[in-house]
Amino acid sequence: MDFDDQLQRYFGTTDLSSVHPEAMNAGLERMRVDLGLETDSGRRFALWAVLYMLGGAPELESSFKDEADRNSARDFMDLMDRAQDQ
Repeated sequence: MDFDDQLQRYFGTTDLSSVHPEAMNAGLERMRVDLGLETDSGRRFALWAVLYMLGGAPELESSFKDEADRNSARDFMDLMDRAQDQ
């Protein structure tokens, strides 16, 4: 999954600063629906990661049945937190 392609798909642009709040909420909701329907673990993780970066990710327990996937998500969250601190 290409990040820009996902932004274009869900928000109609790659420039998130131009997305109106209503369109942002609608795009996040479509992503959460797709996350719930996605069966490929890699694609699920990619959708969840974009949702996390945009502040709209659901809880880990409801997103990932597999403990290894939840641990990968926790690692991703830690990496993002460290990147923000720099």
